Parts: sequence; structure tokens; C-alpha cells
Amino acid sequence: MTARPPARPRHASLWHMVLAPVIWALHFAAIYGVTAIACAKADATDTARWTIFALSALALAGIALNAWRAWVQWDYPSDQNYVHDAPTAEHRREFLGHAGFLLSVVSAIGVVFATLPAVLIRSCL
Repeated sequence: MTARPPARPRHASLWHMVLAPVIWALHFAAIYGVTAIACAKADATDTARWTIFALSALALAGIALNAWRAWVQWDYPSDQNYVHDAPTAEHRREFLGHAGFLLSVVSAIGVVFATLPAVLIRSCL
């Protein structure tokens, strides 16, 4: 039986900071692929719209979860400190949480913006 290596702390990886933009990019590619296939091959506008809504809800849920974890990592409410310029592990952890939270907000806005055509336009054009 092999021993598992200890889990790396969340702030040891940049992956948590860029997860929300990755979800946004995957959402963008998926909804444009779904729209292209549904409109060009099947003329199924309603299917495309509901698929876009489902993918958007899934993407927003993932981004919200990442934002919550970044908010907890940022730890802003406890010390009201948003300056992280010291070369310490705590400042690095809080900076990555701060950046991850702000990237999550921008990514959520991007997902909502990419979903708006499905809400406002009811045809494939």
C-alpha cells in the first residue's frame, strides 16, 4: 500500500485563479458550437436556446462555486486588507484569492453577455 502525498494548499496553484475564465471560454465555445449545429443542420431554434440556457446555468454555477472559494481564500472580511504586496505566504494566498474572485465576477458577466442573444433573439437569423 502506497501512502498518498499530502494535498497541496489551494494557494500553491494558479489553476484556482484561472478556473473561472476557463469555464467562460468553454461555455463560449460550447454555445456557439451548439448554435451552429442546431441552426445549420436541424433548424431547431428552441433546442439551441434551451441548450444555451442549460449550459449557461451550469457555467454560472461553476463560476459561483469558484468565486465563493476564492472569496474564502481572499479572507477580506476578517482584516479588510486588499493590499497584498508583501512576500509572505499569507499575502500570496490572499492575492490569489482576490484575483480569483475578481476574475470570477468578470467571467460571470461574460457568460451572461454571451447568453443574451438566446434570450433576445428567437430565431437563427
